[in-house]
Amino acid sequence: MRKNVNSIDKVIRILLAVVLGILIFTNQVTGVLAIILGILAVVLLLTSFFSFCPIYALLNLSTIKKSEKV
Repeated sequence: MRKNVNSIDKVIRILLAVVLGILIFTNQVTGVLAIILGILAVVLLLTSFFSFCPIYALLNLSTIKKSEKV
């Protein structure tokens, strides 16, 4: 598993996950949409912690600069 998520991308993913979590726990979003957004928040957190995004891998993308891959 080669890393393909840089630090700025990680921060954005974590912030989005936190915002989604706040929306869910304050009942601003409920029902099926809350479940879907909760799953999305968990996926965003996992991809940021592992620095690996499967969608990026499928599309052969990376936000890490070549000089950072060392």
